[in-house]
Amino acid sequence: MISGTLLRDAVISGANAIINSKRAVDELNIFPVPDGDTGTNMSMSISAAAKELEKLPEGESVSRVADLAASALLRGARGNSGVILSLLFRGFSKGLKDIDHAGGADLANALTLGVEAAYKAVMKPTEGTMLTVARVAAEQARAAIVRDDDANHVWDIICKAAEEALETTPDLLPVLKRAGVVDAGGKGVCIIFRGMQSVFRDNIIVAKADESDVLTGVSDETFRNIVGQFDEVINFTYCTEFIIEKENDKDPLELRAFLETIGDCVVVVDDDEIIKVHVHTNSPDKAIGQGLTYGSMITSKIENMREQHKNAGNQGESSAPKKLEYQEPVEELGFIAVAAGEGLITLFKDLGCNHVVSGGQTMNPSTDDILAAVQATPAKTVFVLPNNKNIIMAAEQVVPLADRRVVVLPTKTIPQGIAAMLAFDPDAGIDENSVDMFVAAEKVDTGLVTYAARDSEFAGKKIKENEVLGLANGKLVFTEKDPVKAAVRLTKLLTKRDSAFVTIIYGNEVTDKQAEEARTQIQQRVASDVEITVIDGGQPVYYFMISVE
Repeated sequence: MISGTLLRDAVISGANAIINSKRAVDELNIFPVPDGDTGTNMSMSISAAAKELEKLPEGESVSRVADLAASALLRGARGNSGVILSLLFRGFSKGLKDIDHAGGADLANALTLGVEAAYKAVMKPTEGTMLTVARVAAEQARAAIVRDDDANHVWDIICKAAEEALETTPDLLPVLKRAGVVDAGGKGVCIIFRGMQSVFRDNIIVAKADESDVLTGVSDETFRNIVGQFDEVINFTYCTEFIIEKENDKDPLELRAFLETIGDCVVVVDDDEIIKVHVHTNSPDKAIGQGLTYGSMITSKIENMREQHKNAGNQGESSAPKKLEYQEPVEELGFIAVAAGEGLITLFKDLGCNHVVSGGQTMNPSTDDILAAVQATPAKTVFVLPNNKNIIMAAEQVVPLADRRVVVLPTKTIPQGIAAMLAFDPDAGIDENSVDMFVAAEKVDTGLVTYAARDSEFAGKKIKENEVLGLANGKLVFTEKDPVKAAVRLTKLLTKRDSAFVTIIYGNEVTDKQAEEARTQIQQRVASDVEITVIDGGQPVYYFMISVE
C-alpha cells in the first residue's frame, strides 16, 4: 500500500527527475523553431506541485496529497504538455478521493481517470504522443490488478508499459520516424513515472540537479526579453483612438493612407456601419478631423504617451511586473491578451485589453498567470486571447477556476489576436462577439520569420542552427539567410488577389532601417496596390510577424 507520505515524496522525486532531464526532452522536439519546449514546460508545471508538497507534513492521507498536487499542477501548468500532465494528476485526485492508503487497483483507476480527462480536453487527440503513452500504461495497469493488487508491482508495470508505448510512437507518427526520435511528451511522462517509482520501490527521492541550471529553461537573453521592460522609444506623443459612424461611401483606405503620413502604429477597421481607428501621432486633431469626413464621431480617446512614460519614471516603477490585485466584477466586459514585446503590449492595451500577460513562444505563461490577470479584470465576462497554439489549453483551464465568466478565443498568433480585438463590437452581445471575433481571427494569414533553435532535419530538409525560417500559418515553408528577404518571400506566398492589408510587426533584433527596407521591397515586388503598415512590436524570437488580410 502507498501512504500519503510516500505519494508526496514520489511526486517530488518525479519533478526532480524531469527537471534533471528537461534539456534532453527538449531536444526531442522535431520542429526546429525556438518554442516553449516540452521538457521545460513539463518540469515547470510539476515543479509547482512539488513546491506545495514540500510544505506538507508527514502523515497526510493519499487523498490529501493527491488533491494538493493536482491543484498546484493545474495552476502551474504551462504549454499543452503541462496541461495534459496536470489532467493526468487530476485523475489521481479523483481516483484517490477519500483514500488513506492506496493499493494497486487504486493507482490503476486513478491513472485511467486521468487519461480519460486528458483525451477529453484535447480537441483532436493524436496517437503517438504522451496521450498514447499514458493510455497504454493505464490499460496494462488495469490488466495487472486482476492478478495482483500490490501497489509497487502495479507501478512497475505502469513504468514498463509506458516505456514500451514510447518506443511505438515513431510508428504511429511518421514525422517522428523521419526525425529518428520518440515523442518528447511521452518521454517526459516516462521520466516522471520512473522518478516516482524510485520512492515507491526504494524510498529514495531523486536528487535535483544544480539550481543554477534549472531556473528558467531559457537563455538569459530570451528571459530578459520576455520579463524585462526597457525604456520605450516613443516616436509620436499621442495615442489616438476613435470610432466613426459611416455616413458616405468614401474609401477607408484613403483614411489609412493619410494617417500613415502623420503617425505610426496605424490600424483602420472598416465594418459595415462604422470605422475603427488607432494611430500614434503628434496631431490627433488632424487624425480626428480627417475621420470626421467619413461620418459622425461615436467615441474617441487621446492619451499623452510621453507624459505617461515620464510619470512612470518619476514614480520609480520597477522593471519587474507588478503583482495583480483582485478586482470585483462590476463592468460587463474585459479583455486579456498574451504577448511579449513593449510595442505589442502597448498595442493590445490601446485596443482595449485590461491586462497583457507576459509570454509567448519561448515562455508559455502558466494557468495561474492567466487566472491572476482575469481576476484582476473588473468585468463579469473576460475574453482571453492566448495568441499562441501552445497557450490555448492553459487558458482554457482558467474557465472553471475563475469567479467570473471566461471566454477563451483560440487565437494562435499575434496577428489573429489583433484582428479579433479589432472585430469587437461594443453594441453586440457576448455570444455574437465571440463568433465575430473568432471569424475575424480565422481570416488572417500569418507569416512568421524566426530562427532555427537547433540543427535538425524537417520535411526532408537539413536545417542549421540560427538559420532563418519562414513559417506560413504555422507551416515551415522555406529557410533563408537574411530576415528581410525572408519577410518579402513570406509576404509574397501569403498575398492573394483580394488581399487589401499587410501589417509588418518587427521584433527587437530588427532595426528601423531593416523594417523600412522590408516595407519598401514588399511594396515594390509583392503588393504595390496593398496598404502596408509597419509596427515596432519589440517582440523576442520573431524577426517579423506578418499579417495579410
